[in-house]
Amino acid sequence: MSETRVWPALRYKDAHAAIRFLADAFGFEEVAVYEDDGRVAHAELRAPGGGGVMLGDADRADSAIAGLPPGAGAVYVVTDAPDAVYARAVAAGATVVQGLTDEDYGSRGFTVRDPEGVFWSFGTYAGAGS
Repeated sequence: MSETRVWPALRYKDAHAAIRFLADAFGFEEVAVYEDDGRVAHAELRAPGGGGVMLGDADRADSAIAGLPPGAGAVYVVTDAPDAVYARAVAAGATVVQGLTDEDYGSRGFTVRDPEGVFWSFGTYAGAGS
């Protein structure tokens, strides 16, 4: 079992396409996908360095986050290899919001958007005192 206690939850117009993009662009691993009539009711994807995200198709009215518009959100992922993840994301078609940047607080990272508009930031900053 993962020790991660925070799992961002996202809604997508096309969750199947989002799963493929997140795997191709960021290296997420599909762990579980539960479908209802071909639509993704719930999916769990693990991030390469630990943690992950949950997502599903936006047309699920019974979801606790049904009021969240599809493609809304911003997720930060800690990585030891921001340059490699950036190259992979760009090759997969992510829209660059902020290219690779060295921040004054010591982090190196970037921000992109996925095809439905969710912001994904990756960087070396693992939190204060880390």
